[in-house]
Amino acid sequence: MNAVTISRTPEKLGLRVEDYLRLDQAGAYDGYGKTELIEGDVYAMNAQYSRHARIKTRLAGALNQALATLGGSLEAIVEVSIALSDDSMPEPDISVIGYAGNDPAPASSVALVVEVSDTTLAIDLGRKAALYARHGIPEYWVVDVEERTIHQMWAPRDTGFANICRISFGTSITAATLGQLTIPTTDF
Repeated sequence: MNAVTISRTPEKLGLRVEDYLRLDQAGAYDGYGKTELIEGDVYAMNAQYSRHARIKTRLAGALNQALATLGGSLEAIVEVSIALSDDSMPEPDISVIGYAGNDPAPASSVALVVEVSDTTLAIDLGRKAALYARHGIPEYWVVDVEERTIHQMWAPRDTGFANICRISFGTSITAATLGQLTIPTTDF
């Protein structure tokens, strides 16, 4: 017999990745377009407009070009799901990964995550930054479309990233954790 714990206050139940995927396969999110699972909560992702899409496309291209120059197995992938934990599977705008499988990218394969932010800046700099740091993502960039800057974060800790700096568009950004990976931002 299973014992049921009685609580005097309502308790929030979050989804696990396996629940989220079953609901997705059953069509539960069809009316919402794209979704992602963050700490047990399902978020519908905003539509992407031209400026957001243009920056994301140009940045992914620049990252892949720079990665090819450096050699190795890393590549920049647009909108791949990352399996961070049992209750989190975000889908960042760009992920630099060393994974060739067909499943969500394991967190251990991720070298850099990039979010291009025009309407979700508070979430990207807050909840998502904390999530990526807590799960050991080595480096995280948030491209602030409105302010024309990139928030670069590295050295993940349980409480967030230890190092943060801002790079203005029109200059170059050099990854803190990927050797000589440098990206010009003049075309953004």
